[in-house]
Amino acid sequence: MDTYVILLSIPGLREQDVALMENLKALTAGGELANLVPGFPCVTCPVQAAMTTGKRPREHGVVANGFYWRDRQQVEMWTSPADCIESPQIWDILSHHSAALTSAVWFPLHSKECPADYVCTPAPVHNPDGSESLWCYTRPADLYGVLRDRLGHFPLQHYWGPMANIKGTTWIVDSAVQAAKQFRPNFFYIYLPHLDYAAQREGPSSEAAARAVVELDEQLGRLAAGLKAAYGDARPLWLAAGEYAITPVDHVAFPNRILRMTGLLKVQATDAGEQLDFRHSRAWAMVDHQLSHVFVADADPGVIAQVVDMFTGMPGVADVLVGDRLTKYDLDHPRSGDVVLVSSPNSWQAYYFWLDDDYAPGYARTVDIHRKPGYDPVELFFDPATKSIPTDASLVKGSHGAPAHHPTQTTVLVCNQPGLLPSRTLRDTDVFDVVLRYFGLQ
Repeated sequence: MDTYVILLSIPGLREQDVALMENLKALTAGGELANLVPGFPCVTCPVQAAMTTGKRPREHGVVANGFYWRDRQQVEMWTSPADCIESPQIWDILSHHSAALTSAVWFPLHSKECPADYVCTPAPVHNPDGSESLWCYTRPADLYGVLRDRLGHFPLQHYWGPMANIKGTTWIVDSAVQAAKQFRPNFFYIYLPHLDYAAQREGPSSEAAARAVVELDEQLGRLAAGLKAAYGDARPLWLAAGEYAITPVDHVAFPNRILRMTGLLKVQATDAGEQLDFRHSRAWAMVDHQLSHVFVADADPGVIAQVVDMFTGMPGVADVLVGDRLTKYDLDHPRSGDVVLVSSPNSWQAYYFWLDDDYAPGYARTVDIHRKPGYDPVELFFDPATKSIPTDASLVKGSHGAPAHHPTQTTVLVCNQPGLLPSRTLRDTDVFDVVLRYFGLQ
């Protein structure tokens, strides 16, 4: 009998949420639930890479949701080429074992060029007039046309940003059902981001976050019904893995402003406001939720020591990693910053480097996740009246990324078959082993 595995990657999923999700409980009835501890950095791309490679950043190379390429002094957030992942992923191993073992990957964030058999992920299309149409990259290439004709264009505005809502996840679910009916992949990875938005905007214990749990569960019911029809008599293994848990925050740190006030970070004045000057800065921080990678020009030991001293013991900063201490979290990789700043669970880090809002760069007030030198959850607070986002980082009420040292920072792995999870508490890298063991490859 053919083997099928469906892995749902769900940021923000907690055990207390599962207790309220009737469709998810029905889908996984008779199975198991384990605590899942995300590895640091507890943010999307590194955790997804850990779950699909079974490796830590030292080996898979994904040290954050973005990269800073030192050689060309360029930041690349959320869009990275396939070769950025330096360890084989589940679909690589399955296809190497047998060409008959096919994989579908729905909305991977760390690569639009994922080498799986069937792929669907957001990607910009560059038009002849220089404009961009935002829809999806798919493999096969004509698959998006089929999905568009049946479902309409992918609603990118509902996938991230101030208009993010259940419509983005609904399209992912509907398109995944269509793909399952057409291709019946042996391994199906599906990213369902809906719990991320309200928990960051209003806090993980807010009424909005509770509504998001109900909305996602409704979509899981539709997904389960659609894939049951697609796979017929086959009984796939269902795995629902929380990527990380979101914790409430009441404090924000601004590492780039501190680096600027000490003269290490430099800016350029332009018609579009101040811009971070990578070429002349001695140090700057690429922030990512509750951590930041601080890049020091020429890895100057004196500047590194100055940065470490500057941030050690600072409010909102729980740890400062440098040198051998990066190995504590397997972040000793060339792509990591020379110093990594770790937030306390109640704090997060904003990328802001300007000292006066009148001189903020133009992109600061826009939804522009690819141009900013770091993650910006304030994009969730777009103001329709001013048609811009505020520059008030204190608005954010939930975050993640800090090491999961407390039970409130852990998530869950739920499956529909017993005897598969090796213990009651697992690491994100264990998801890889569970999947391959089910295929008889471990």
